[in-house]
Amino acid sequence: MKKLPQNQITKPLINQLVRSGTSIGANYSEADEANSKRDFINKVTIAKKETKETKYWLRLVAYTIPQFKEEARKLWKEAQELNLILAAIVRNSKKR
Repeated sequence: MKKLPQNQITKPLINQLVRSGTSIGANYSEADEANSKRDFINKVTIAKKETKETKYWLRLVAYTIPQFKEEARKLWKEAQELNLILAAIVRNSKKR
């Protein structure tokens, strides 16, 4: 993120991208320490929602900073894979 040009338009987008991206790990970490199954599922679900938000901000950043488009595409795919993994964790946790 340090190499991205920052101006009035891109700075808030980059900030939101960093916040949502780091929130994925923070919420999953909290899920790991959950006191109950319900709490675990809730935290993983929040992490999953953060992956969707991260994908949104990646699209906006790629649109406003065209030279970042290829890197954003790779990161978007990673966020999508993470979303699918977290969805499977939630689905399997509900079955147990």
